[in-house]
Amino acid sequence: MSFRVLFIALLFAPLGLMAQEKAAYDKELADSLGADAYGMRMYQFVILKTGPTTLHNKDSVGNIFKGHMDNITRLVKEGKLIVAGPFGKNDKSYRGLFIFTGTDRQQTVDLLATDPAVKTGLLAYDIFDWYGAAALPMYLPFNERVTKTSF
Repeated sequence: MSFRVLFIALLFAPLGLMAQEKAAYDKELADSLGADAYGMRMYQFVILKTGPTTLHNKDSVGNIFKGHMDNITRLVKEGKLIVAGPFGKNDKSYRGLFIFTGTDRQQTVDLLATDPAVKTGLLAYDIFDWYGAAALPMYLPFNERVTKTSF
């Protein structure tokens, strides 16, 4: 009988340990980042894909994508966008991703409408609610320190 009690106690002991508050927990930081008890929060995850518009004028396409990059820079500086980047070649026509700090889908649609590549239809998008690390925005100051050349 005592073996069963010991076995059950050992079986459930890790659950008690996992539920304990971590010693390094910083409530002020967690609150400032909008973190839940797991250090996570919701974001808007956007997959950019090839849009319906095709332009053959390389100068026009170049100018549109310069505006696309400028818009990304502006949104990052405004604290609305925390991750942006292209995908490698793939068979799904996926071109890149954005992770926006907001949680409101319509706000994300409005922000995407400021992108010249989206406006012209060179890029289309899908939006998803995404649950990720609340500390994700904290990488941005470090990224500045390792970036030698801007787009």
